[in-house]
Amino acid sequence: MAGTFTKHVLTIIRKEMMVEWRNRSAINGLLLYLVSTIFISYLSFNVRVNQLNPLTWNALYWIILLFAATNAVAKSFIQEREGRMLYYYSLFSPQELIIARMIYNALLLIVLAVTGLLLYMLVLGNPVEDVPMFLLTVLLASIGFSATLTMISAIVSRAGNNQTLMAVLGFPVILPVLLMVIKVARNALDGLAPDASFEELATLGAINVLIGAVSYVLFPYLWRA
Repeated sequence: MAGTFTKHVLTIIRKEMMVEWRNRSAINGLLLYLVSTIFISYLSFNVRVNQLNPLTWNALYWIILLFAATNAVAKSFIQEREGRMLYYYSLFSPQELIIARMIYNALLLIVLAVTGLLLYMLVLGNPVEDVPMFLLTVLLASIGFSATLTMISAIVSRAGNNQTLMAVLGFPVILPVLLMVIKVARNALDGLAPDASFEELATLGAINVLIGAVSYVLFPYLWRA
């Protein structure tokens, strides 16, 4: 049973990657968004490398990443046609589909977040004292954004694909993740010992697990709606 579940999840992830590779306009658009917003930020602040206030640097990065994540994950279910969803219904269980979509979106967001971070550091400097801790924060944030926004996308798809609901429903749910992420990232910027961020990291991990578990349980009811 577990082997079949894993096989189906990997099949869905592989299919998503193939579709993304064949139609690269979406990922190219996201990369263009990252490049343009980072460059505009550089022009707006009119700063030299390593002269931007670290707190502003931190806040600006997470704002850019949050909007990129919303645009990347929104298409998970919103752009799916009804006929394709019925086709999935005949092949996979709802649990397999939601877990596969969350994993795929998490991988996509990790790539976007790391790519954006490298470009961001190149253009606006690198004030981060503890880079491994910051990268761990990016990893957990990508998983949290994926779990939250994937489920919200599924809900919105059942509400007439009104993308305004994506922001209205997503912000209250994603806010706890964002608050923990910003706090841990600030500790990494200041170069504090890892023990100073242990509680926030544990909370962030627990939130990610909770969101994933709730999505796993509730998505089948949404699937049948």
